[in-house]
Parts: sequence; C-alpha cells; structure tokens
Amino acid sequence: MKETALVIMAAGIGSRFGGGIKQLEPVGPNGEIIMDYSIYDALQAGFDKVVFIIRRDLEKDFREIIGNRIEKVTKVEYAFQELDNLPEGFEKPADRKKPWGTGHAVLSVKGLVDGPFMVINADDYYGKEGFKKIHEYMVSEMKDDADVYDLCMGGFMLENTLSENGGVTRGVCLVDENGCLQKVTETYDIQYRDGKLTAADVDGNPVPVEEGCHASMNMWGLPAAFLKELEAGFPEFLAGIREGDIKSEYLLPEIINKKVREGKASVKVLETPDKWFGVTYREDKQSVVDSLKALIAGGAYPEKLY
Repeated sequence: MKETALVIMAAGIGSRFGGGIKQLEPVGPNGEIIMDYSIYDALQAGFDKVVFIIRRDLEKDFREIIGNRIEKVTKVEYAFQELDNLPEGFEKPADRKKPWGTGHAVLSVKGLVDGPFMVINADDYYGKEGFKKIHEYMVSEMKDDADVYDLCMGGFMLENTLSENGGVTRGVCLVDENGCLQKVTETYDIQYRDGKLTAADVDGNPVPVEEGCHASMNMWGLPAAFLKELEAGFPEFLAGIREGDIKSEYLLPEIINKKVREGKASVKVLETPDKWFGVTYREDKQSVVDSLKALIAGGAYPEKLY
C-alpha cells in the first residue's frame, strides 16, 4: 500500500500577526507549536510521513524549532515554495512579495508523494476527528486512477471556525444531499457583530452567511494524481494575470471549485464537530494557549507530546 503523507503549508508570511512567524509561536506547556498537535493527531490517525512546505529562508529556524524534533518520531521531508519557482517562459515580477498561493504551495510537493496525501495549514488547530476521517477515506475509499478526481475535505461548522479578535476568511461550502461539495465560496471578514453573523465579498460588500453551513479550512485529502492538474493549471493562471497585479494567488480551493464545476472532480465532505482555533491575530495566542490547556486537562493530549 502506498504511504499516506501529511502535507503542512508553512510558507505564509504571517502579515496579520505583526510581522512575526506565527507558525512557530510556542503555545503548548513545553514550548509546543500548533503544528505539533496536528502532527500528533495525524500520526495517531495512521499517516506515514510529514512533508513541510516552507520558504528556504525559514529552513534553519524551522528545523531547529520543529523539524529536527519531528524527525525523531516519523519520516520528514521538505518542499520549498519560492516566488521564482515558475514554469518555463515566466518570470517573477520585480515587486512581487506575496507567495503565489496554496495551489502553488501544494504543487511544490511533486516528487515527494506517491500516494494519497492530506493538506493542512500550519497555523490552524483542527482537532482529531478530521485527521481520522480523512485518513480512513483515503486508504479505504479514495480512487487514485478515476476519470473524475476523487477528493475529500474536512467540513467544519462555520460557527466553530471564528476568531474572537476580528474577521476571518473562510471557504463557505454548499454541500449536496450526498455529502459532496457543490461549491466553495471564498468569504471575507466573517465575524459576529451584535450577536449576528456577518460577512463580506472580496470587494468588501456585505454578503449573507448562516450558522450551520460547512466551512473549508484548507483540510483536504487528495490523490497524488491531482498534482498533474495543479501543474497543468499554473501556467494558465500566470498567463491570465494583468500587468501590475502583484497580489493574485493560485488558490487550492478555487482550483478544486473549478474542477467540481467542470465535472472533473468530486469532493466528499467529511463533517467534523471539532472546534477550530488558530493564531490569525496576535491577540488569539492566549485563547489558543488556554484551549490547549483545557484539552490536556481533559485527557485529549499528554502534557508532553513526544
């Protein structure tokens, strides 16, 4: 059986975190970071190895803070998301600073995975259920050679994914009666105002959003063959960027959304009741620390993970 990989996207700049590298902030009682808990849950669920997607300039700090430690408990590999890692015929705009997006990040693991793999964000705590359900789906149900790409995702309840310290961006999902994703809409500035859930579109215009709907937290289960789709679509994305645009991103949810609309992918939404938490804003850190303390006290995690 091909090995299952946990792919962690950790190349983000963390601009809203005040310029720090938020993925590497200690939040556990022994200096653990959020990734430690995700990796612990993934290994318990049965994953065989971890692939970290990072920037080369983070490599030394990253290895010292987490990579070297995780190498003692499982196989670890590194993929590098760099602005100049582009297809032949394309060049990085001189003033481009923003990474090319999550689709480009995942594309960087080409050659490092040969079986189904799960993609998560580095700075999100997902809970145990999503790892169990996605791993089970990948090893028992996912078809690797289907004409229609067979994908899955962790489906969080939107109200379980919010920050108390400001608006968040989420992929709000429309799910059919068979539990399959029909559409994911990137929705911005989602937060409670005066007890009511509010949100905006990319231009800041108010849009309706309801409790009880599913949200994508970039927790995807993908077959290795889907990397071919990411590779094929990236030059098309680059060719469509308007001159002077230095912010457009090649985003994994948008790519998956497009393939679903075209009938080239099917995404099983695996519902999880777990409550997300993460460090979107610097003020979120204390609530993450407190939440982990409560989980440890309740027996979900040992005081010392490894």
